[in-house]
Amino acid sequence: MQFGFAYAPPLIISAAVANKVFDTLARGAKKESEAFLVSNKPGTLAGFFSMNRVRLMQQWMKLDEVVRTGRPAEARNQEGPGTEFFSELVENIIPMSYGSALALADHLKLADATNEVRVLDLGSGSGIWGIVLAQKSPRVQVTAVDWAGMIPTTKRITQKFGVGNRFKFIEGDLLDADFGEGYDVATLGHILHSEGEDRSRKLLKKTANALKPGGTIAIGEWLVNDERTEPLNGLMFAVNMLVNTESGDTFSFNEIKRWLEEAGFKNARTLEAPGPSPLVLATKS
Repeated sequence: MQFGFAYAPPLIISAAVANKVFDTLARGAKKESEAFLVSNKPGTLAGFFSMNRVRLMQQWMKLDEVVRTGRPAEARNQEGPGTEFFSELVENIIPMSYGSALALADHLKLADATNEVRVLDLGSGSGIWGIVLAQKSPRVQVTAVDWAGMIPTTKRITQKFGVGNRFKFIEGDLLDADFGEGYDVATLGHILHSEGEDRSRKLLKKTANALKPGGTIAIGEWLVNDERTEPLNGLMFAVNMLVNTESGDTFSFNEIKRWLEEAGFKNARTLEAPGPSPLVLATKS
């Protein structure tokens, strides 16, 4: 029965969110429901669950065809379909990354910065990684890189959070865009899994070239173990990448560590942070 009705929990939550059931019950809601499912709470995931029912599950229904043909239901790692999808998604999943970005900002001791800190936010989406770092210190200046169609969304959200004047924006594919060099920090917030191994390795090398010696790269991902037997969330997300991208996947810490070392980084390590997995950090040699 558990497997036969595995589709039921997200549909039940989506229907409840769409009809504001949790809003109505807010006074008596459990702590988790009040924090994440009441639509007017700052950390709400209500928008994500509503979108999950409409956009994600439709593609998962094509899983048998995806496995048979080896082609995704929709290649959302491509700019056309990806821009439409992510323009709607990114603001709804800000709470999923906010805590991790805050942990990174604290780890970097940005509040104590006395010199300018240049941040490169790659695949910026909502801009939340750069936003949180900028909120920690007026010394932080952020360069956000994403598809041309995504940049208006990023600009709007950075203005909403009050740090838009400390962002500049570069449009383009991550492997094609010229984002320069001399950065202190680079963030890749849940980007590698949709890029796949080949593009990810190239992107890490390009990122290393953009950082100063001693600069820090921070990677948010859905990590799996070396045997690819757990955790379940990371394995399920790998199937999500199979359905929605051309070559996306989830990776282990040791895989990413090896790529980082090949790209010119050292001291690959993890930083415990709220989110599906610890952050992966490394230092440019």
